[in-house]
Amino acid sequence: MKHALVIISMFFAGMAVAQTKFESAMGRGLEQFKAAKTVDDMTTASAFFERVGDAEKDKWLPYYYAAYSYYLTGWMNPKADKDKVAEKTKDLISKAEAIEPNNSELYCLRQMAAIQQMTVDPMARWQTYGAEARAALDKAIKADPNNPRIYYLNGQTLMNTPEAFGGGKAVAKKLFEKSLELYKTFQPASPFHPNWGKEEAEKLLAACQ
Repeated sequence: MKHALVIISMFFAGMAVAQTKFESAMGRGLEQFKAAKTVDDMTTASAFFERVGDAEKDKWLPYYYAAYSYYLTGWMNPKADKDKVAEKTKDLISKAEAIEPNNSELYCLRQMAAIQQMTVDPMARWQTYGAEARAALDKAIKADPNNPRIYYLNGQTLMNTPEAFGGGKAVAKKLFEKSLELYKTFQPASPFHPNWGKEEAEKLLAACQ
């Protein structure tokens, strides 16, 4: 019995070490992400998270941040090939989805990547990538209707959509208000889970007044 207890103790000690190793890596990655000032900095953060994901076969969060970081490089560099950036982003999202299917946060990222591609040529691409973005948010709502980022992203898109096509500030305002209402009670599942968008929603709501 004593021998069995020793084995059990060693097992749980091993789990704790493994967890600490993952948490340490995520902490370092998020520090890189938050400190990133240039495209190279953000690309480095993305590559770091991807390596963590490759090492942690059952964790989706590293690939989420790898995708999110890489997506941001497409906006940080005005000359970036946004199609190339978005496709790499989608590849990283797919890796996360293989671990964590039907995840609202990952659907939100898919919407963001689709919008990024649509901005290359909005008039020619809105039917294709606009539909892809809408489908991603529809899935995000079904997966978790209380995710405030869904309504922030939808509002952001509609704010820049002509009223004749169902957009405009009045429509967007309601979505930003709903997003901020949800942020009041939103609690990320861990210190590493997505927890962004509130400040952005507040700024855009102010712009709708």
